[in-house]
Amino acid sequence: MNTMLLQLGHSPDPDDAFMFYGLARELVASGRYRFKHVLQDIQTLNQRAMKGELEITAISIHAYPYVADKYALTSCGASMGDGYGPMVITREPCDRANLKGKKIAIPGKLTTAFLALQLCLGKAGEAFEYEVVMFDQIPQYVKDGKCDAGLIIHEGQLTYRQMGLHLVVDLGVWWQGRTGLPLPLGGNCIRRDLGQETMQEVTDILKASIQYSLDHRPQAVEYALQFGRDLNRLLADQFVGMYVNHWTLDYGSRGKEAIRRLLADGAAAGIVPATANIDFVTAR
Repeated sequence: MNTMLLQLGHSPDPDDAFMFYGLARELVASGRYRFKHVLQDIQTLNQRAMKGELEITAISIHAYPYVADKYALTSCGASMGDGYGPMVITREPCDRANLKGKKIAIPGKLTTAFLALQLCLGKAGEAFEYEVVMFDQIPQYVKDGKCDAGLIIHEGQLTYRQMGLHLVVDLGVWWQGRTGLPLPLGGNCIRRDLGQETMQEVTDILKASIQYSLDHRPQAVEYALQFGRDLNRLLADQFVGMYVNHWTLDYGSRGKEAIRRLLADGAAAGIVPATANIDFVTAR
């Protein structure tokens, strides 16, 4: 049997590390496929996806319209904010209306957090100004007064209060109130030129890795802990639980609806190009 080496891009964050624990430690059968784990921040992975560089990669849902010609989305591996999501924080308490015209630190122009922020507040450059800052530096950036507000993702959602910062709006709460749907933040996609058979087999393997981690949660959390900045075991387990759950195994028809709605709203607002066909590879 000829083996096939595939590059698997994901972020060096606890949730992605947890998902791919089984594959990274070779605890999940992968048949003829071997995986090279490429760990990079999501903004870099989004940019690489535009060039089609990696066979499988994590991606911000915001970025998918720009790579839909090269990649299909897998039904497993998604991060869904089910009543929670990226947050806007400030040094002093304020309400959403106070953000108009302010400068907001964002973690990347292609992050779904930035798309959701614009759907909530209005288009960047019109409703507010922004500055791109590495996601893990945003809370300190806000505390130091370098921006009026910050858009936080990842573990910053659990630790910002420790820095004395204040929540203005949770975009996952806002989105669910608007649509009744979870907020689809990130997902995995697989390159179309691999062919349908390989796309299906690899998607099945990815699902098996996620299931293995959920079935061996203490060991997988221990592995993921090394990727958590300033997270203790309790917070790491909480963070993983937020973004690796039943949605991650298979986001189903409701998750697909959430993705279609988010991208349709983004296109209607002139933020992303319209995507006629959003293709999914469903794990068996």
